[in-house]
Amino acid sequence: MKTILSIPTAALILLWTYTGLDKIVRFEDSRKAFHNQTFPAELAEILSYAVPAAELLIVVVMLFSMTRWWGMLGSLLLLTVFTTYVGLIWVEAFPRIPCNCAGILESLGWAEHFWMNLFFIGISVFGLYKDKAKKPKTGSSALGC
Repeated sequence: MKTILSIPTAALILLWTYTGLDKIVRFEDSRKAFHNQTFPAELAEILSYAVPAAELLIVVVMLFSMTRWWGMLGSLLLLTVFTTYVGLIWVEAFPRIPCNCAGILESLGWAEHFWMNLFFIGISVFGLYKDKAKKPKTGSSALGC
């Protein structure tokens, strides 16, 4: 059971560590990439700081068993937002298609990026399920049993 839970945790920690640190190490490139997206410049500026901070916060939260479930949930939420945005770009829902600027993932097209994100969503859901399943039930029932 512990190994089954540690695989999704390790995969997500690696994903978020890589993406968060890459955005910090290459901050100016990352910031320019945010400003090249389809949302307003003010939002892009906020996201250029908030996204790597959120990614690394998820890593920290996932390092501790007491908070890991919240890290999995944060991972699922962030991946869902990213996947929705990538999916909208992929189906050309915006007037222009921005560059796919994500470090080593730059070589992926929007379709590949979408499917990869769905894969990590699946890992997050599996991790949430397994982490919830391992927690002991607390409290007592209304019948006192």
